[in-house]
Amino acid sequence: MNKIVKVESPGRINLIGEHVDYNGGSVLPGAIDKKVEFIIENIKGSKCFIDSETINKKFEFELSSLEKSNQHWQNYILGTINNIINKRNLKISAFSCKINSSLPIGAGISSSSALISGLAAGLIEINNLQIKKSEIVDIVSDVEHNYIGLKGGIMDQFTILHGQKNKLVHLECHSRNFKYVNAEFNDYQIILLNTNVEHNLANTAYNDRVEECRYALDIINNKYSNKFSYLCEVDSTILESFKVNLDAKVFNRASFVINENLRTYEAAKKLNEFKLVEIGNLMYQSHAGLKDLYEVSCNELDFLVDLTKPYDQIIGSRMMGGGFGGCTINLIHKKFKDEFLDIAHKSYFEKFRIDVTPIEISISDGVKIKNLQTG
Repeated sequence: MNKIVKVESPGRINLIGEHVDYNGGSVLPGAIDKKVEFIIENIKGSKCFIDSETINKKFEFELSSLEKSNQHWQNYILGTINNIINKRNLKISAFSCKINSSLPIGAGISSSSALISGLAAGLIEINNLQIKKSEIVDIVSDVEHNYIGLKGGIMDQFTILHGQKNKLVHLECHSRNFKYVNAEFNDYQIILLNTNVEHNLANTAYNDRVEECRYALDIINNKYSNKFSYLCEVDSTILESFKVNLDAKVFNRASFVINENLRTYEAAKKLNEFKLVEIGNLMYQSHAGLKDLYEVSCNELDFLVDLTKPYDQIIGSRMMGGGFGGCTINLIHKKFKDEFLDIAHKSYFEKFRIDVTPIEISISDGVKIKNLQTG
């Protein structure tokens, strides 16, 4: 039976709670109105055809042959199919897939998770597979860890699949318990500023941070008889007692993670109370920790955050995502937006000889699937 579906898979922002998802912490992300779009159609035979209009590239492959490709972008697709067929032992038919995206690549708004999540959801739909959202989260994690080599947590894919319009997702990553928090910022608007740089140590340094946090947890658990499953469960007073046992770098990593987790709970509470200035302060604290303790920022990100500080009309700013480039996330008064974007554009270009790109977003729904044709 021939079936065609259209899938819209959004990117995501994260208001606060950076680098805590793989440490079992709490995050405050939301899906956004910039999306990857797929048209997926069942076809006869065993050959699949992929056409990415966004990067103007095509490739084809046999369902029986899903070896890793030396073309990095193809592995997002091959890994997804490999997981469904070989790890979940499910059958899928051959298909053609057209991909189009309004998500900037490398901006830290999860274009890769959106790609895998949307493709997985679309293939599940056209093949009538019984796979729950929670399992799609696991598929995406597996592809990212084992096909792409990024040892991240579940925040991105969870948000992309569960997002709701005008709501942030307060997700506890260790348990996957979540609740929606109203994303109401009154006179303020979330604006991303894309540095348009991506320093090439992003992936390796990201995985290094995962290992450093795991090491800190191992040292603490040696004394506490493996009491803690995740670093975010460790109390800051307990961590303090390990200051002599951990080298300064690893101590700083753990200190950032534990405090960032607390900031996220605080921010969710302040959002419910409409205390926006306090949320902004927490964002600035988050950035300071990411820069000085976690060391995942860069000159371009720091410059854009510092640029916001003299203006009362901007209440919060921080780097967002893995780091070493990508975007800052900012809470800017709507009436000051145009003026500030002009300032940012001129100052950033003067300093780095690169254009900064503003990305205006609204908080949107998660993955949507529309059946275009059955017959």
